[in-house]
Amino acid sequence: MIPAELKYTETHEWAMEKGNNIIRVGVTDHAQAELGDIVYVNLPEIGAEAQKGEEIVEVESVKAVAQIVAPVSGKVIAVNEALEDDPALLNSDCYGEGWIFEVEVSDPSELNDLLDAKKYGEIAE
Repeated sequence: MIPAELKYTETHEWAMEKGNNIIRVGVTDHAQAELGDIVYVNLPEIGAEAQKGEEIVEVESVKAVAQIVAPVSGKVIAVNEALEDDPALLNSDCYGEGWIFEVEVSDPSELNDLLDAKKYGEIAE
């Protein structure tokens, strides 16, 4: 199930608009399923500058190491510290408790480049 209220990237990240140019970012169900059991998440530093399309987070699973890219540019204002103790939250609740970071968007027009659930669903199939 792909939540309709979120926006997506072609590289399997999701973005939730929280208001005031803040978005919450995570990985999609498709991404976590491809990775398998996630054992480590290297979170970005608060205050780090995210650049749209560039790597910002590294996720390690029993199968592979994956790079998570920023869906938009801006400043990282929060990280999900629960992932430090329980990285498997990305597997068990990727759209909820398994969020990764929040960013204050520097160019809100970049949100227009993200995919809706229907378009993302076509890519993820």
